[in-house]
Amino acid sequence: MNGGDEVAAAPAGPPQPLEWKFSQVFGERTAGEEVQEVDIISAIEFDKTGDHLATGDRGGRVVLFERTDTKDHGGSRRDLERMDYPISRHPEFRYKTEFQSHEPEFDYLKSLEIEEKINKIRWCQTANGALFLLSTNDKTIKFWKVQEKKVKKISEMNVDSSKAVGNGCIASSSNSNSAKPYLANGGCPEKSSSFPSNDFNFPPGGIPFLHLPVVTSSETSLVARCRRVYAHAHDYHINSISNNSDGETFISADDLRINLWNLEISNQSFNIVDVKPANMEDLTEVITSAEFHPNQCNMLAYSSSRGSIRLIDLRQSALCDSHAKLFEEQEAPGSRSFFTEIIASISDIKFAKDGRHILSRDYMTLKLWDINMDSGPVAAFQVQEYLRPKLCDLYENDSIFDKFECCLSGDGLRVATGSYSNLFRVFGCAPGSSEATTLEASKNPMRRQVQTPSRPSRSLSSITRVVRRGAESPGVDANGNSFDFTTKLLHLAWHPTENSIACAAANSLYMYYA
Repeated sequence: MNGGDEVAAAPAGPPQPLEWKFSQVFGERTAGEEVQEVDIISAIEFDKTGDHLATGDRGGRVVLFERTDTKDHGGSRRDLERMDYPISRHPEFRYKTEFQSHEPEFDYLKSLEIEEKINKIRWCQTANGALFLLSTNDKTIKFWKVQEKKVKKISEMNVDSSKAVGNGCIASSSNSNSAKPYLANGGCPEKSSSFPSNDFNFPPGGIPFLHLPVVTSSETSLVARCRRVYAHAHDYHINSISNNSDGETFISADDLRINLWNLEISNQSFNIVDVKPANMEDLTEVITSAEFHPNQCNMLAYSSSRGSIRLIDLRQSALCDSHAKLFEEQEAPGSRSFFTEIIASISDIKFAKDGRHILSRDYMTLKLWDINMDSGPVAAFQVQEYLRPKLCDLYENDSIFDKFECCLSGDGLRVATGSYSNLFRVFGCAPGSSEATTLEASKNPMRRQVQTPSRPSRSLSSITRVVRRGAESPGVDANGNSFDFTTKLLHLAWHPTENSIACAAANSLYMYYA
């Protein structure tokens, strides 16, 4: 993988573990404050530049944030450092705007309520200073344009706008040869008496200077406008949307089908993957996540509930039911149980920025795959292995079906994912790295860390293997803390160019930097 500047600076070994610090929080709730269901964040996404961040919630709203610490100078952080600009101590964002993306609906044909909850947000290419993004709930995808609109006013007029304005007597020419007496600026004294009384009167001697009306823009307001609605194409709940690198198309995926859309055409889409069997009793797996390759417009990957990832090539056929490559890990003999297939289901996949690797998250682990090696993952990280003895309880309260997201750093050296008790974990995936950090979504992210683990033999610092890192003692987390299964960190995103993570804990958006 592309190591970026860090690998170039330390070619002898893996990069040093990062020290994470709290940056900002939006929507922090006070102690004892009850969280409204509609305010819980359900999607997070940085744009390609990292200057904007979008969140969606269960109430169908999309909230946009913009970066402020580089805006005054312009350019990326790296460029500013090269120009010796003073850099603020961490990336800072501010609230930009919000809009209601989806409303609750009712499908009368199926007698089914359609939630307004935002499932996914994806940024599109910017144009003419406007921001474009896609948002989706269970059934309908919308294409939004967010643009600054200037509020225009008319100023610099001779006449006081508070007084009535009539049609003043205007001379045909200021240098006319007529003998009739004209006042300055074209006033006609003998005709003025014939006009109605609501006409304005010129002051004695006329107006010395003529001021033409000028339109000025005194202030700006952000306006979000829905450009297109892509509806009625999915019988099942949409779980993914993904932009193509060609900037013209995108895919949407539900449990059984993946559709290809053109951004400009909302009334038709092409079905490119269909795993629905002729008899639904023969259904063995469903699609759980799908994403386009970051720079090859003909390649995309999708994951299944049986723990497999399929890479497909749109050049092979119009209906891509046959995959180009299949990535799956064979289960160990004798390890099968009632829960095996449930916890093997992949909840999220992400391509690395270079397109060479795919990161997948199932209930227990993070796995990193090389698209040139389909025999097995190149690395696996145990995220919550301590839950294995509690699978029965987790099945009873439906927690076993929670869908955790995952993300990669822009340089491809680290991966991250969430867990319970509002914790998230960061792993180093460079060869030889033993980095495995557990952080809490709070103002003190290192609160869960302890300096002397109760079981030194299992401490994270003593584990040096890249594969199968991060195992914990059963029943508790890495530091002996009991877990709260009602608070879970499902959604997080890594800044595309810097070591900065945004994550959602209920209705609060926490941001960290290293």
